[in-house]
Amino acid sequence: MAWNQPGGDGRDPWNDRGGQQGPPDLDEVLRKLQARLGQLFGGRRSGGRRFGGGNGDEGGGGGGARGASAFGVGIVAVLAVLGWGAYGIYVVDPAEAGVVLRFGQYVRTTGPGPHWVPPFIESVEKVNVQVIRSQDIGFRTQGASATPVAHESLMLTQDENIIDIQFAVQYRVKEPAHFLFNVVDPEITLRQATESAVREIVGRSGMDFVITEGRDAVAAEAQVLIQEILDGYGSGLNVTSVNMQNAQPPAEVQEAFFDAIKAREDQERIINEANAYKADIVPKARGEAQAIVERAEAYRQRVVALAEGETSRFLQVLTEYRRAPDITRERLYLEAVESVMANSSKVLVDVQGGNNLMYLPLDRLLTPRPGESALGGGEGERQPQTGQATRSRDGLSGRSLE
Repeated sequence: MAWNQPGGDGRDPWNDRGGQQGPPDLDEVLRKLQARLGQLFGGRRSGGRRFGGGNGDEGGGGGGARGASAFGVGIVAVLAVLGWGAYGIYVVDPAEAGVVLRFGQYVRTTGPGPHWVPPFIESVEKVNVQVIRSQDIGFRTQGASATPVAHESLMLTQDENIIDIQFAVQYRVKEPAHFLFNVVDPEITLRQATESAVREIVGRSGMDFVITEGRDAVAAEAQVLIQEILDGYGSGLNVTSVNMQNAQPPAEVQEAFFDAIKAREDQERIINEANAYKADIVPKARGEAQAIVERAEAYRQRVVALAEGETSRFLQVLTEYRRAPDITRERLYLEAVESVMANSSKVLVDVQGGNNLMYLPLDRLLTPRPGESALGGGEGERQPQTGQATRSRDGLSGRSLE
């Protein structure tokens, strides 16, 4: 039954607080909240008694509430400031560098350690400047396998041959601000710079040089040229090493190329064997030649010495001949006869009562001996010993003289 209908009790349910539940009074809720805040921040309850009458009490209660509210707002403000300041603290790791931005514009670079920036005004980008990064050129590594990238690896050499070459570039960040803001994608820039530098170097070199002994030289030159290109772009990257992973002809001509390599290896082997034979035979030939030269020199010295001796003897004889021609002539005759008779067999016949008769075996003199002519014996021929007993045709005893 409605409260205003006949027969009702006439009570207003919205204003009745006795035993009925209704919506709370908003003013009362605010009053209770204000009182609790006053207690929290040390103020007095509103409505507290003060001297000066009822109006004064009400005024004093309102002033205390306002003071408590101001104090609470101050505390909240302090806490907010502390939270804002704590939010701006950041720590940079030892391997990192902090790039500070103020409203998106680069301001400074901070090193390792704790730092602070005003939040919502400045921000920090951390970049690892110690880690060594790697970039593959000519292939892509996917797990344990590598997939070739033909448009990066195929290059033209100076001798108009195509070579399949692959590189791995290691680098690190040396300028964090340049690394973040000067180029859109540093890795793509590095890949393109490496490809351009390697193509330039390979285009100035022959195929055999790049594949064989020029691998290290090409890699070293490529590292210098890549660094120059990156510095020109201001990329903030430092190339630490460039390694040539693979360098070979395209797959279509590899068999022919391997045959050429085998022929080149055979050539090197044969050349090495020839050099080894040369190293063995040349010293021996030089030793023999030196020995022949030394023997010839000794023969020359001996012949010269003999000639000088004969000349000296002839000059001495000539001097003596000029002093005493007859005596010298006789002595020369005796020496000549002695030299002739020394090479022939002689028999001395001892005759009693007479002089010794020398017998010359003409038949033996006319018969040539081995190594001598018919009129004289050879040099060095062995002669009968002096004093050997012989017997002549007439039976007389005698001695053989040399």
